[in-house]
Amino acid sequence: MVQTSPDGPPNLRQSQILVPTDTPGVKIIGPQHVFGDPDAPHGHMHIVFDNVRVPASNMLLGEGRGFEISQLRLGPGRIHHCMRAIGSAEKALDLMVTRGLTREAFGKPIIQLGGNIEIVSRARIEIEAMRLMVLKAAKAMDVLGNQEARVWIHMVKAMVPERVCKIIDQAIQMHGALGVSQHTPLARMYANTRTLRIADGPDEVHHMVVGRNELRQYREMPHDPSTAAVFRN
Repeated sequence: MVQTSPDGPPNLRQSQILVPTDTPGVKIIGPQHVFGDPDAPHGHMHIVFDNVRVPASNMLLGEGRGFEISQLRLGPGRIHHCMRAIGSAEKALDLMVTRGLTREAFGKPIIQLGGNIEIVSRARIEIEAMRLMVLKAAKAMDVLGNQEARVWIHMVKAMVPERVCKIIDQAIQMHGALGVSQHTPLARMYANTRTLRIADGPDEVHHMVVGRNELRQYREMPHDPSTAAVFRN
């Protein structure tokens, strides 16, 4: 992904070009680390392009269509990320309950201490709410198409990783030091989910899109916006 038309319209400035790794000037420095741990082989590499040249035929679809290519996968990709994140939340809740029922402190299972029952309840409610939101976003994509459904996609991408992070964090807390060790999947799950709040757009961008969409509904109203909420369905 590279800027090829810096003076063009913002949505037509970027292009996507295939660059074989054995092209002169391509230097693979090494794998990026996430939360201090190597992210290879499934993560991203640190690559330097030093005066790299490839044939014009290596450009995908044509000049200025980089964002168009990206958008084709961003909507479904964001939905997929949210689905996997909900699976992580489900696993975290399973580990949380199992730990709470089998670990004792002060003479009783820790599930009965410190409001942990309510934490479990809220986690279950959040998971089911996230499932319904993602289902609605996926349905919107099927019925309306990616462009019209984009506000729903932004909603779930803003909502799901943040809430899943909280559930995994609570599961870690219930495990104590074990939760941040290599002996449970929780630490890796948290790192992956926390990274997801940056990948495919940070939380703030998704909230900006959703918020602007909400404001637009008021700005398009001809009457006094201060009374709009009273008469809206």
